[in-house]
Amino acid sequence: AGWMTREDRLNEIDDYVGYLDALYHHIFQRLDRTAVTVHVLGFSQGVATASRWAALGKARVDRLILWAGQLPPDLDLEAAKARTDRLRLVAVVGTQDEFATEAAIAEQRARLEHLAVDSRLITFDGGHRLSKTVLSQLAAG
Repeated sequence: AGWMTREDRLNEIDDYVGYLDALYHHIFQRLDRTAVTVHVLGFSQGVATASRWAALGKARVDRLILWAGQLPPDLDLEAAKARTDRLRLVAVVGTQDEFATEAAIAEQRARLEHLAVDSRLITFDGGHRLSKTVLSQLAAG
């Protein structure tokens, strides 16, 4: 097994962003986009995929939920400012999540505040998992 090169990695990111854009386009050929709100939820390692798609893709995402994961450090949010300006961002973390250190949470909050992204942090009593209660709260508003 060989190592993935930076070029391979960038091509892979382009591929999945393109795939998600194509899926979005396919869905909204049949559905009126103005009639719905698009929420994207990334969990754990999926946070990187969800945030890259919201920042780099062609789709219009209304709310991005980063659950139990960090924005990728190499994601240039400044370059994506036109897309992130209209985005409502929610970070969700369990109070017993072994991967969510206070330093990591503070760093992510600082990045978002620097960009003036509309964001909030939700915590729940639990570990590195989804919470039905928080999912219900998010679905309600």
